Amino acid sequence: QVQLVESGGGLVQAGGSLRLSCAASGRTFSTYTMGWFRQAPGKEREFVAAISWNYGSTYYSDSVKGRFTISRDNAKNTVYLQMNSLKPEDTAVYYCAANWRGLLTITHGYDYWGQGTQVTVSS
Repeated sequence: QVQLVESGGGLVQAGGSLRLSCAASGRTFSTYTMGWFRQAPGKEREFVAAISWNYGSTYYSDSVKGRFTISRDNAKNTVYLQMNSLKPEDTAVYYCAANWRGLLTITHGYDYWGQGTQVTVSS
């Protein structure tokens, strides 16, 4: 069982930066692929980024590629999402998630979810 708690959301102006953190409980964190998703009001939850358990691979959605960076610290059981050059369309609730299958972009491929953290980007 893995429990995930996100933090770091807030209000930022367009062009600004935020770093989200996701703290995980459980001794097997280092064996899970971790992902970030987001959900804007009235829209479906969408994939943002994922990182493999052994740091070897990352994958990003086209909408954030070059602006966001996912990373993890297995010693701290934490995954991060550094978000730069933020745009109003990045406004959403951001969720971290874990799965043991691999770099997946689909929500139902993930086994554990956090409660989400709100990111609001003003124009």
